[in-house]
Amino acid sequence: MMRNSLGCNDHIQSAMIEELQEANISHTKFLFMGFPEIYKYRRLLFLPFFVSYILVVLGNSLLLFVIRNTESLHSPMYILVSALAVVDIIVPTAIIPAMLLGFLFDLNEISLTGCLTQMFVTHFFSSVESTILLAMALDRFVAICKPLHYTEIMNSAMFMKLLIFTLIRSGTIMFALVALASLLSFCGSNVIRHCYCDHMALVSLACDSISKNNAMGLVVIICFVGIDISVIFFSYVKILHVVLGAAAGEDRWKAFHTCGTHLMVMMCFYFVGSITFLSRNLHIPIPVDVNTFLGVTYIVFPASVNPIIYGVRTKEIRNALLKMFKININKVSIVKVSTIKI
Repeated sequence: MMRNSLGCNDHIQSAMIEELQEANISHTKFLFMGFPEIYKYRRLLFLPFFVSYILVVLGNSLLLFVIRNTESLHSPMYILVSALAVVDIIVPTAIIPAMLLGFLFDLNEISLTGCLTQMFVTHFFSSVESTILLAMALDRFVAICKPLHYTEIMNSAMFMKLLIFTLIRSGTIMFALVALASLLSFCGSNVIRHCYCDHMALVSLACDSISKNNAMGLVVIICFVGIDISVIFFSYVKILHVVLGAAAGEDRWKAFHTCGTHLMVMMCFYFVGSITFLSRNLHIPIPVDVNTFLGVTYIVFPASVNPIIYGVRTKEIRNALLKMFKININKVSIVKVSTIKI
């Protein structure tokens, strides 16, 4: 009996030691498991995301090309539109190519360092996009509500202040967010139930307390949603008030439609982004596949439609694009005529 008891105790002690050893081991590699409920159809997901990515890159690249090659568009508003286009290329590029490789070739592994890097790039540039949208709303507010003071307010000094503000706010907050995540130990599952290294998707795997990470997530939402969207909404309300008071008939409808479209796209960016960022934090019961889809949508959808909203639907950019297109058509026609004569 004594021997059996001692053997049982030794077995329990060895099991406890193994558990403690496992608890001290933190994963350095992780596996993405996006859309687990339809995972067996993952190769079919390649096409829609590939097409979306191509549209994002082509649309925003074309917008940049038109603005860069049209001197009349070298104004503060279109500089901000160019900055938005650059960000709309960077953020999807940080996540979609890796997603596509995962869908096609099951290359779903990522190191902790790579995960934290992707997290910083994604969240940093998403916060930069928020600041650009804020600056664009303020630019329109000054142009419409204070037109006589536009040139003295929206100048190079203002852009430098905006750049410094963006780097300090986005850089410090997102660096703190990622730094807190890097201090955690991951001794349980190493499967990230997402298509990319989302903050809470990684943090929820930690075996440490994540109260500081949750608090930091709330700080992000307050700074980039609570503040930015409030100022943007106030700016557009003031713009609509001035425009609707001065315009009549069809012009009123155009102003209302333009501002409404801008706000709808912005709301998609902020609202959907907030849900995905806080769903785990606030224990919102959202299915994993739905949460993953929303997490990709809030990045891809605005990046896809921004070239239309701020590009094609803007009269100056549309005219510049048509002018460039007509010039190219004329050049081709001249070359053909010359060839025929020879």
